[in-house]
Amino acid sequence: MPKTLWSDAQSALVAALVQARKTAGLSQAALAMQLRCQQSLIARIESGERRIDVVELIVLARALGTDPGAILAHVAQAVPPDAGL
Repeated sequence: MPKTLWSDAQSALVAALVQARKTAGLSQAALAMQLRCQQSLIARIESGERRIDVVELIVLARALGTDPGAILAHVAQAVPPDAGL
């Protein structure tokens, strides 16, 4: 897998998080308030400017009322089977 911030898998993760936030009926500001962080952090994550780790994914998914596994399943479809690190 190429080491790029803009891979198809990263784009799939961002899209899944944005969709989950919208489905939850939350604005970026409302999600940030719930997570006790700045709205700009949510904006950077959703723009793909900032990557998140697995623990952050779990926290975000819980705040959005969704299963982190469902988000990972969506991302897994965008990762080619022959991807490397």
